[in-house]
Amino acid sequence: MWNPPNDAFFDTVWLIVKQIPVGKVSTYGQIASMMPPSDDYTPDDFKRLAPRWVGTALRNVSDSDVPWQRVINSQGKISLAGATGDKQRRLLEDEGVVFTAANRVLLSTYGWDGPDDAWLDEYDLLPPNTFGNHPTQKPLF
Repeated sequence: MWNPPNDAFFDTVWLIVKQIPVGKVSTYGQIASMMPPSDDYTPDDFKRLAPRWVGTALRNVSDSDVPWQRVINSQGKISLAGATGDKQRRLLEDEGVVFTAANRVLLSTYGWDGPDDAWLDEYDLLPPNTFGNHPTQKPLF
């Protein structure tokens, strides 16, 4: 698998994830949708690989201020297995996020709409894909 374009990619992922409020979740794809494509990849390759790189960035978090637990997969599920997945679920439940009987988070209820436009402009980021909660942003589905 191709590597992320540079270390700044990880830094930007962590910066974005720090913006997710308590009790809300984002997805790997939503975080990736805010990242401008790298000149090193075709737009299609970047779109395909960037969500995986977001996951890699979150596996490499060393700053306890990055709420990694607030990022789940596009199905509303925790992708991590075992004790780490159990910890992620426990942390989310402690924040008030509710899981369905099918072990999913309802993205329509708990999905984050992303940072405001001024914040995105300040960091040269793109408007995020959303979960259909914001009329001016493109929906994920």
